[in-house]
Amino acid sequence: MRRPGARRADTRDLEAPAPVQQFLSFRLGADTCAVPILRVHEILQFETVTPVPNTPAFIRGVLDRRGSALPVVDLAVKLGRPQSPLSKWSCVVVLEVAVDPGPPGPPGTPARGETVLLGALVDTVEEVLDFGAGDIQPPPALGAGLRLEYLQGLGKRDKQFVLLLDIDRVLTASELELAGTITAPEAAPDAATEASAEAPAEPAQPSAPSEAGEP
Repeated sequence: MRRPGARRADTRDLEAPAPVQQFLSFRLGADTCAVPILRVHEILQFETVTPVPNTPAFIRGVLDRRGSALPVVDLAVKLGRPQSPLSKWSCVVVLEVAVDPGPPGPPGTPARGETVLLGALVDTVEEVLDFGAGDIQPPPALGAGLRLEYLQGLGKRDKQFVLLLDIDRVLTASELELAGTITAPEAAPDAATEASAEAPAEPAQPSAPSEAGEP
């Protein structure tokens, strides 16, 4: 028997809290982008990348990751932006990317449906952001400044929006297969390498990407 004055249990009090997704945010020029934190293996300070001949412009090269060659993608170029300038804040975010299921690729390429590790060159890494379901909006038809299939949505942070990348779709299956076959060139000891700038520029200040035009 309920005591006089006792509050009846409200079923709304028993509702489970909305799940929160965590994203790692980083800067690409004037854009603030983010990827799911569960896809991030590690963050490396940019040191040296060895260019690989005859690869697309968005392939920056390979770096030595504990004895293995890791392909590095210039994420800005892939998204239609200018090549990322190098500074002491430049980082390589090591990401786990899924290869779309489909017909098998050429021999020696990653199997469809499997995952590969890629390094994504970014201007600077910022922070881990928490977004609830109500904080993520669907990609707009216009104004995001990049192809909509690259976007998982827009994350609302204060009065700005963060571009939430669908990292599995930024690179096509054939591009992932290509990246998965890249190894360090058997070059001479004096092979050209790309190292971070000794006199880095100050990083750009964050700004909202929501008003950018299509490329």
